[in-house]
Amino acid sequence: MRWGCHLPRASWGLGIGRIPPLPDECIPFLAHWSCPFKGVHPLAPPRALIRHHRSSADSAPQPGKHGQLFRSISATEAIQRHCRNLAEWFSRLPREERQFGPTFALDTVHVDPVIRESNPDELFRPSAELIMGHQQAYVGLPPLALSQLFDPDACGRRVQTVVLYGTVGTGKSTLVRKMVLDWCYGRLPAFELLIPFSCEDLSSLGPTPASLCQLVAQRYTPLKEVLPLMATAGSRLLFVLHGLEHLNLDFRLAGTGLCSDPDEPGAPAAIMVNLLRKYMLPEASILVTTRPSAIGRIPSKYVGRYGEICGFSDTNLQKLYFQLRLNQPDCGYGAGGAGVSATPAQRDNLIQMLSRNLEGHHQIAAACFLPSYCWLVCATLHFLHAPTPAGQTLTSIYTSFLRLNFSGETLDSSDPSNLSLMAYAARTMGKLAYEGVSSRKTYFSEEDVRGCLESGIKTEEEFQLLHIFRRDALRFFLAPCVEPGHLGTFVFTVPAMQEYLAALYIVLGLRKTPLQRVGKEVVEFAGRVGEDVSLVLGIVAKLLPLRILPLLFNLLKVVPRVFGGMVSKSREAVAQAMVLEMFREEDYYNDDVLDQMGASILGVEGPRRHPDEPPEDEVFELFPMFMGGLLSAHNRAVLAQLGCPIKNLDALENAQAIKKKLGKLGRQMLPPSELLDHLFFHYEFQNQRFSAEVLSSLCQLNLAGVRMTPLKCTVVAAVLGSGKHALDEVNLASCQLDPAGLRTLMPVFLRARKLGLQLNSLGPEACRDLRDLLLHDQCQITTLSLYFNELSSEGRQVLRDLGSSAEGGARVVASLTEGAAVSEYWSVILSEVQRNLNSWDPARVRRHLKLLLRDLEDSRGATLNPWRKAQLLRVEGEVKSLVEQLGGPEC
Repeated sequence: MRWGCHLPRASWGLGIGRIPPLPDECIPFLAHWSCPFKGVHPLAPPRALIRHHRSSADSAPQPGKHGQLFRSISATEAIQRHCRNLAEWFSRLPREERQFGPTFALDTVHVDPVIRESNPDELFRPSAELIMGHQQAYVGLPPLALSQLFDPDACGRRVQTVVLYGTVGTGKSTLVRKMVLDWCYGRLPAFELLIPFSCEDLSSLGPTPASLCQLVAQRYTPLKEVLPLMATAGSRLLFVLHGLEHLNLDFRLAGTGLCSDPDEPGAPAAIMVNLLRKYMLPEASILVTTRPSAIGRIPSKYVGRYGEICGFSDTNLQKLYFQLRLNQPDCGYGAGGAGVSATPAQRDNLIQMLSRNLEGHHQIAAACFLPSYCWLVCATLHFLHAPTPAGQTLTSIYTSFLRLNFSGETLDSSDPSNLSLMAYAARTMGKLAYEGVSSRKTYFSEEDVRGCLESGIKTEEEFQLLHIFRRDALRFFLAPCVEPGHLGTFVFTVPAMQEYLAALYIVLGLRKTPLQRVGKEVVEFAGRVGEDVSLVLGIVAKLLPLRILPLLFNLLKVVPRVFGGMVSKSREAVAQAMVLEMFREEDYYNDDVLDQMGASILGVEGPRRHPDEPPEDEVFELFPMFMGGLLSAHNRAVLAQLGCPIKNLDALENAQAIKKKLGKLGRQMLPPSELLDHLFFHYEFQNQRFSAEVLSSLCQLNLAGVRMTPLKCTVVAAVLGSGKHALDEVNLASCQLDPAGLRTLMPVFLRARKLGLQLNSLGPEACRDLRDLLLHDQCQITTLSLYFNELSSEGRQVLRDLGSSAEGGARVVASLTEGAAVSEYWSVILSEVQRNLNSWDPARVRRHLKLLLRDLEDSRGATLNPWRKAQLLRVEGEVKSLVEQLGGPEC
């Protein structure tokens, strides 16, 4: 799992002027923006902006100064209401942004992507490269700020129409939203009135006639009063047309006649054509955003400037984005009621590790060239290290990420098939991803990519769709490999995306053998024909005494079952592949999949593998996790919005096949990291009944040595906390478990008979939680192997006394010095420590030795046996000498 945002799409509604109630998917990040709208400056920003030095807000004027041309009081008030409505609407973001904290807002935490000016000759030149034809060197090409887009061109000519283009994920929607908010706060003084239009919204109106004034009034009710003044606004009126790829424009006079009257009805596409021709409102300024494939829909003679949105082509922009995002305070809600929040020091540590990885590991920097993947990195880090909202899974993050980038977009709006862009990606990129997983490779040659993209293409229309996908979205999924020894190959932009797409390719049923495809057709044909023929044979059999007819009748019934069985075998094959990937024996000594993900993003501290060393085997342990997650009801609902529906029957058959395979292979004793991966699969699957049946035979939970982060505690508690059967032993030794994790895992501990929590990070405050655990009426604990924890002497004694009482009823081992044969244990322990002094972490060894000394001193003071006192005193001397060797003060 190696490493080699876009912020969510803008919410454009039909009734912006009316401010409709918030849907489930959207929340305002400032509570209705109520405070900023009071006082002298109604649109003053709510707090100081943290801005990039190239930001459009560098020379921000005083806010609330719109109205030099619209001088009447009523017109000024109308524009102020328009500003407030736009500010509230464009500040609403999808609920996926909640994980970045309640104070996140686009105007306070935003890094402008690089915008590079380009020319038509460069733009329309055919690209010889497969993927990266549009991505050229940016050296010596100064970027453009938003405030510079309408500056005169190199020849001093006035620029009235600007076209900004960028592939999926470069941040077009976010840039438009930010520009609108900048105008609302008075930070774009060149324009007195800004009117945004969604081309997707306009295309949904079809040929229904409407004038420009009607289109504006329907969407922005407060502007009804100023519509007659639009013609006098000149260049200080700005129209923003977002997502031109959704709108089919015809600039031929035979197709779209000339029209200069804003009050004359016409098809919305025809109105936009006359705006862009400068025949209607010829002085107005126009900003257009589009995917690269639709640039040619506007003749270049009508465009004053082209700008390519190049994303975060500078690593410093990536670092700034991560710093602003990851420093946002957590929302404060944790699954399981843990209530744990990352401290500023922990956030700073994440940022420093990520920055070092960006500097030293170039593949992640290449991925974060797209702001969208910076969003994904932050979302993943929040998932791994911040409180996890109930029900949020890794699969749901990736599915939401794709929804935020692709929504329900079609590949080509002019194509009658209305093929979903995401469905096309699942079919092509999913095929490449699955072939890589099945052959255990992550590097792909140009021939590999071409083979998957061009497979089955026969018609001119199919080649046109492929061309559009290459220009608009291929860079989103694939990136050139920059690792030594693999130059000239391609990798998936992030490693986990390969496994996600491979899983999606399987659960969508896109992988079929020829026999399975024929079998499906035969089943459908036999089902249709068999009913009619069976009816006729049934009638004939009653009239004629022919013995062969009943035989034919039964054969017709058997045929669909036989071929149906062949199709169902594919479900078993899917389950078999998934389970084998999860339980691969050669992967048993890998870190668990969550630690692998964290290491791939943050980097691995210490020396890296030398490029000349033999490569390590590729590990695809996320592939089965994603397969389970994609079958959950929530993710299937989101995929349906993307045009990738998974049928309920298919999901049920896959789940049954998986359950059968897991039931057979899941009974074996798994190493701790593999057991956690097994539990994580169930967490992603989000089906408690399924998990309870599969895990009913689990009697021992051995996670010793697994670093139990808050997320891992949440996973274990969510999967096992609602079970009924008792666990013979729960072993969480040396798991860095803290009191917060202890509280999260309480439902699991209640079911354990023997609970091992030794060698953890449990301090004196954990004694109260442990006491509550032992006194709980459902507690089944008989033994609790607690030593090597920083419990207070008083707390340990209370737990001992409670365990031996009738209320507790459990044997509590609070220190290693308990028992008679002290010397038998200490000789082994001390020799092991001495042998590993040079390889173990000195600070941690020193801390454990100090705990041992405290145990020894407490036991020596409590015992009345002189022989035992002498033994303990001798061991104390040996431990103190070890502490001195490690450079610590004598205790």
